[in-house]
Amino acid sequence: MMRRFLTVVAVGLCLAAQPVLAATPAPSPAPVSAAVPLLPNAPPPTLEYAFSVQATLAPPVEAGNLDGGRRRFIQVTGGAAYGPMLSGTVLGGGGDWQTIRPGGLTDVEAHYFIKAADGTVIEVTNVGVRVASAEVTDKIARGEAVDPSAYYFRTTTRFGVVDGPLGWMRRAVFVARGIRKPDSVVIDFYVVR
Repeated sequence: MMRRFLTVVAVGLCLAAQPVLAATPAPSPAPVSAAVPLLPNAPPPTLEYAFSVQATLAPPVEAGNLDGGRRRFIQVTGGAAYGPMLSGTVLGGGGDWQTIRPGGLTDVEAHYFIKAADGTVIEVTNVGVRVASAEVTDKIARGEAVDPSAYYFRTTTRFGVVDGPLGWMRRAVFVARGIRKPDSVVIDFYVVR
C-alpha cells in the first residue's frame, strides 16, 4: 500500500513539473569576450611558387545564354609548363568552360593535360573565378589585352598523375592566379604549405 502511495506521489510530481520544464528556455552559449583574441588554432598556411603554364587558345565557341549566364568554351591548343617544380608541354585538346554571369563574375573550369619533361602525363583540373567590371569582362571576351590588376582571376587545382617522381602533386593543395592574354592564358601555380 505504501509503495502504491509513493508511486502515485512521484507520478504526480513529475506531471506537475512538466509545464515548468517546458517553459524553461535552453541555456544560451556564453558570449565571447571582446578581450579574448580570435586567432586561428594553427599557423596560417603559406604559398610556395611551383610552376607556370602558358597555354595557347583557340577563338571561343559561344553557346549563348544558359542557366543565368553566357556559356563559352575555349580550346587549349598547346603551350608550355615551366618553373622550379615542373617543366613540360601543354597538350592540345583540352579547354576552358566558362559562364560569364551578370555583375562581373565569370566561372571558369579548365581541363587539359601537361606532358612533363620526363614523359609523365598530368591531368589538370582547374576551377575558379574571374571577377571584373562589365567593361573589363567585355574586353577580355573580345580578346583584347587587359592589365591583370584590373581583374581578380584565382583558381584551385587538382592534378591527376601516376605514382612516381611527380606523384607528390596528388598529395598537395594548389592555388593559382591567372592572367588572360588575347590568345593565351598564363597560370602561376602555388603549393599551399
